[in-house]
Amino acid sequence: MLRKSGVFATLVGASFLSAGLVAALPAAANAQDAAACGTERKIDIAEMTWPSAAALAHIHAIILEHGYGCSVEIVTGDTVPTSASMISRGTPAVAPELWTSTVEEAWERGIADGIVVKLGDAITDGTVEGWFIPRYVQEKNPELTTAEAVIARPDLFPDPENGDKGRLYSCPPGWACELSTSALYEAFDMSGKGWNLFSPGSGGALDASIARAFTREEPILFYYWGPTSILGKFDAVQLDLGPVKPDIYACNTDTDCTDPPGITAYPSSPAIIGAAAWLSKEAPAIATYMAKAGLSNAQISSLLVYGDENKADAAETARNFLKTEQELWTSWVPAEVAEKVRAFLN
Repeated sequence: MLRKSGVFATLVGASFLSAGLVAALPAAANAQDAAACGTERKIDIAEMTWPSAAALAHIHAIILEHGYGCSVEIVTGDTVPTSASMISRGTPAVAPELWTSTVEEAWERGIADGIVVKLGDAITDGTVEGWFIPRYVQEKNPELTTAEAVIARPDLFPDPENGDKGRLYSCPPGWACELSTSALYEAFDMSGKGWNLFSPGSGGALDASIARAFTREEPILFYYWGPTSILGKFDAVQLDLGPVKPDIYACNTDTDCTDPPGITAYPSSPAIIGAAAWLSKEAPAIATYMAKAGLSNAQISSLLVYGDENKADAAETARNFLKTEQELWTSWVPAEVAEKVRAFLN
C-alpha cells in the first residue's frame, strides 16, 4: 500500500512537473522573443496615407514580428500628427517614411531634446519632383534635356484641345505643387511662347492622362513626383530646371509673397525612417536593422507597380516585395532573422 502510494505520489508529482514545464514554454518563448527584439514594449508603426509609406510600414511589421519576434501594431498615420505624437508621447515608435521638410523645426527640436531619432534614410537618393517627358520623345529629339529646350518646341507637345499650342500638365488643384508649377509656367513666360497650362482636376486624372500618352506613345510634358508607381511603370525623363533656389521656391509657393515668380528647380524633400528615441535604446538590434533598410526611388517605384497593376493593398504589396526581392532585404538582417521571415512567407 505504501509502495502504491509512493508510486502514485511520484506519478502525480511528475505529472504536475510536466504540466509546469508545458505552462512555462510559452513564457520561455516570449522571453526569447523579447530578447531577440530587445524590448517587451509594443512597437507601433505608422502607416501613412500614401502608397510607398504604407507598403514600407507593412514590410517592417512583417520583419519585426516574424523575424525578430517583436510585438507589433500598425497604426494610422500622417506627417504632422505622427511626428507631433512621437515628439510629445513617444508613440508611434516608428515612422517608416517621414517627410521632415514640413515639420522641420519641431523635428529638429525633438532630436535635440533626445525624444526622437533618425534611424536612416527611407529614400536613399531623395524624393523626386519636377517636369518629365517620355524617353521615346527624347530619343527622337536628343536636344530635349532642359525645360528651356522643351519650352522652345510647343509643336512637339500639342494641346489635344488646341493643336496650335503646347500643353503642360500641371499638379492637381489644391496641392502645393500646383502653386510651384503655375509659378514656373509664368516665370518661363510659357503663355507667350505658345503653351497652355492644363489642370488635370485630380491625381487620378493626371495619372490617367500620363498612362494614356505612354500607352499610345504620344508626346506629353507633365509635372510629377516620386517615388510613385507611375515613374516605376513608365520610362520618363526628368528635365533639367537648373539649380534649386530656396528663396525663390519659397516665394513661388507662398500666396502672400509679392515678388514676381522666379525660375528654380524643385527641392528634394528628405524622407527618413524616424523613431521614438526609446526604441534605439531598448532595441538596438532593431535600430541597426532599420538603419540599413533604405530604398532608392527606383526600388520603391518598382515595388509600387505590383500594387497598382494588381489592385493590391499595402499588406499584399509588402508580402510580394519580401517574396520577390529577397536578395535585397536579407542584406538588412542577420541570416537567422531572414530564415524566420522566409518561413512565415512560405
